[in-house]
Amino acid sequence: MQRVLGWTQRLFFITGTLALGYVGFTLLYARLYQVSAKHSLENQIHEEEARPVTQPRPAIKRGGVLGRMDIPRLGVSVVVLQGTSPRTLRLGAGHIEGTPLPGEAGNSGLAGHRDTFFRELKDVRRDDDIQLQTATGLFHYQVDWAKVVASDEVSVLAPSTEASLTLVTCYPFYMVGPAPKRFVVRAHRYEPSARVGEH
Repeated sequence: MQRVLGWTQRLFFITGTLALGYVGFTLLYARLYQVSAKHSLENQIHEEEARPVTQPRPAIKRGGVLGRMDIPRLGVSVVVLQGTSPRTLRLGAGHIEGTPLPGEAGNSGLAGHRDTFFRELKDVRRDDDIQLQTATGLFHYQVDWAKVVASDEVSVLAPSTEASLTLVTCYPFYMVGPAPKRFVVRAHRYEPSARVGEH
């Protein structure tokens, strides 16, 4: 009996160590990828500046670098990739396909994991500034509201007549395992010279 208990303890220890190692490797890889992807975005910006007006802009492939999102007050800076596949969301925030690209008219949707890049959204406030840099420009958004909705609530991604941004992540933030709800942040695009809420 003691021998079985001893082997069981060793097995749990090895399993736990491997699991922690995998999580650590995944997080490290994601951080290194962020650095590489931000350099890729800088190259895209330079290429866009040099691109003739008549030359069509290349399409962004799934998993490709779309831009970088910064929320200065929260210290958030994350690369935005095209699509929301599991691999994409391990590496950064993902643009929800079927919604407009950031900077375009309509409601652009971005998704991210609550335990990595979107964790700080728990402290978001109304009027927070969200900056989205793409190859075509820097776009500013101002937070209107944040709320918790059911996991199947898709109306938050409904088309909009104004240029807006919707951030979606799982909720509760510190729950282990699949989360039953979603935390949603909505912001509208604005020109910095006309920012609402500043005096």
